Amino acid sequence: MKFTLSWLRDHLDTEASVTEIADTLTDLGLEVEEIGDPAAALGAFRICRVIEAVQHPNADRLRVCRVATYPGGPGSDPVEVQVVCGAPNARTGLVGVFAPPGTHVPGTGVDLKPGNIRGVDSNGMLCSERELMLSDAHDGIIELPEDAPLGARFVDYRGLNDPVIEIKITPNRPDALGIRGVARDLAARGLGRLKPLDIVPVPGSFPSPVSVRIDDSLKARGAPHFAGRVIRGVKNGPSPDWLAARLKAVGLRPISALVDITNYFTYGLNRPLHVFDVNRMAGSELHIRPAREGESLLTLDGKTHSLRAGDMVIADQRGPESLAGIMGGEDTSCTDETTTVFLESAWWDPITVAATGRALKVNSDARYRFERGADPAFTLPGLELATRMILDLCGGEASEVVEDGAALDSTRAYRLDPARVVSLVGMEIPEAEQIRTLEALGFTMDGLMASPPSWRPDVQGEADLIEEVARIASLTKLQGAPLRRTQPGVLRPILTPMQSREKTARRTIAALGYNECVTYSFIDARAAVLFGGGSDAVRVENPISSEMTHLRPDLLPGLLAAAARNQARGFQDLALFEVGPVFDGGEPGEQHVQAAGLLVGATAPRDPWASRRPVDVFDAKADAEAVLAALGAPSRVQISRKTDGWWHPGRAGVIGLGPNQLATFGEIHPRVLNAMGIKGQAVAFTLRLANIPAPKVKTPTRPALTIRDLQAVERDFAFVVDGRVEALTAVNAAQGADKALIESVRVFDQFTGDKAEAQMGAGKKSIALTVRLQPTDKTLTEADIEAVSKKIVEKVTKATGGALRG
Repeated sequence: MKFTLSWLRDHLDTEASVTEIADTLTDLGLEVEEIGDPAAALGAFRICRVIEAVQHPNADRLRVCRVATYPGGPGSDPVEVQVVCGAPNARTGLVGVFAPPGTHVPGTGVDLKPGNIRGVDSNGMLCSERELMLSDAHDGIIELPEDAPLGARFVDYRGLNDPVIEIKITPNRPDALGIRGVARDLAARGLGRLKPLDIVPVPGSFPSPVSVRIDDSLKARGAPHFAGRVIRGVKNGPSPDWLAARLKAVGLRPISALVDITNYFTYGLNRPLHVFDVNRMAGSELHIRPAREGESLLTLDGKTHSLRAGDMVIADQRGPESLAGIMGGEDTSCTDETTTVFLESAWWDPITVAATGRALKVNSDARYRFERGADPAFTLPGLELATRMILDLCGGEASEVVEDGAALDSTRAYRLDPARVVSLVGMEIPEAEQIRTLEALGFTMDGLMASPPSWRPDVQGEADLIEEVARIASLTKLQGAPLRRTQPGVLRPILTPMQSREKTARRTIAALGYNECVTYSFIDARAAVLFGGGSDAVRVENPISSEMTHLRPDLLPGLLAAAARNQARGFQDLALFEVGPVFDGGEPGEQHVQAAGLLVGATAPRDPWASRRPVDVFDAKADAEAVLAALGAPSRVQISRKTDGWWHPGRAGVIGLGPNQLATFGEIHPRVLNAMGIKGQAVAFTLRLANIPAPKVKTPTRPALTIRDLQAVERDFAFVVDGRVEALTAVNAAQGADKALIESVRVFDQFTGDKAEAQMGAGKKSIALTVRLQPTDKTLTEADIEAVSKKIVEKVTKATGGALRG
């Protein structure tokens, strides 16, 4: 949203500087993005007089001019310079605009330097309007009246020294899309006084020859109110300079007086309007109706749009003449020959306008405002004000107003709780000041009941009233103060158990050497299908891009996509992780928090000791177990191979407690890696944090330190088993031989391959275990050790079908 300082002062009586206004707007929530200063671009151009203009001795179309300049300003001594000029109107006595050497000419992008043109020195330039970006005229230099003040800055003389302020408008503030809404906020803050808006209805001098009708299917929602009137005898043409200058300042191209007036009200009062050339209409009725299948419309942007059945249009007997609330049609547009117009003012449903504009890819200032919510009560006042301006600038006479429907009833009221305002905001704002603030913003107060104005559709409850009071009071005045303690002693923890678990998981994985990623919760359909998602239940109705159409079923798609981007930039060894929500469905509760880690490439950089190796499934398994241990998961768990389809079928596993899955680890399936653009292999792990049992000890202190006084004993066992037997089967069997005495069991060797089969038989392998025995009440005797060893051998041979290796 752009506006000039002078345009703002049409609505706000203030002497505040541009800097004060900009700072206040940002503090009010209307963030100032840029302040354009025309003086900075045109300040060097000054009014001069051509003392003498003679023919160039070496060029027929050039003249050599002696120019009197006044670098010290009006009243200073003149300085004569010589300028070579090619303009046909360069002549003796002409009062024009001079640019000295060193000036940047915005219309050409050239920095002026002293030069020599066809053997004659030239020091500066006599400028045309195009060179100053005032218009496209460049067939001659600027001619000013004889009484123009010599030496004055041209930007001051022409009134171009009008700063342009650009602010960022949030979607909840449609009222700030009009300059008057911005002025109202500033006035409420105390930066000036909001000038009254005098609305004097224009009496109609004849019945309107054009009638209007809203289709019954649209009157309830799409187009509840449509009004307009015919104005005949108008004379269309260029807008006056002040109007054209304002439109150009905010980035609009002046077209004609009738069109420029509608744009003026769009920006000034957030009231989009449209004018139809009555003589180019077919019939005498404008019908607001749904478009029919096969209809099309040539809009003012020169594009022909094939309309969808149901799109809201304004039509005559010929067919659609305007996309309702978005853009008019070329067939009924106003030209210099226009003498009779129908001025339209209506209120259009934001959702209907947004859906049509998005489907047809048509953008306009009208659509931008209607889809955010225009003031429904300003439809008729806006029509009267625009009528008055058309009569003043274009002449003519107006008909009676015709309308169909009525303005929406936006009446509602909410109770203001002054104590609640102070409690939430943290500032002592007197009750009278709170009421004054809301009244200054247009609210109607009945005691403490506040009725929002019709131009504030965003105010929908008590919280919004508090926000308005706080916004105007300025949170920059908030003084820091410590929180008051409600109870003595140590405060109860604030984080929930799940929040604490997420924090622990994040810190643990980072400590393992992973880099944290934060990826989008939305992924493309192809990636979602690869990881078991992609159903309609998790499809986003209104995605912001084709790559964000579905809720993610897993964290791995985002991590793999990040890894692919890093590989494309030359980073091959990666360790990435993320902790965040994943989605099983589209309903509330159909989501859970997951922690995932991804390893790609090698374990270490190249070195002389050959310590570098590719990452494998055991790296992912070890990291998953480390995180589970940090979260207090039991050390004795089960591992199965029943993994999902995006894991390598022979190099992945699931860590669980019975049917409760805690984590999955392993290699990513090559098919998935290829689809995601990953080079080489990748291993990963995922943890479902909610499934991990909470530790049995819930005290905030550490458990008591247990020190064993008795000597531990380790015994090694080697078993010959079938080559398909998993080592975990042997470990679990040995662990169960004596749960009280056996402290740990681990695999320290595995003998496989051709040599193993040559010694032990085809399809056989050897698994070697170390069993640590830790007595608690007495030192173990040889007999005790032999008894336990016998149980271990029995358990393992029974579980694996193998035998103790001789």
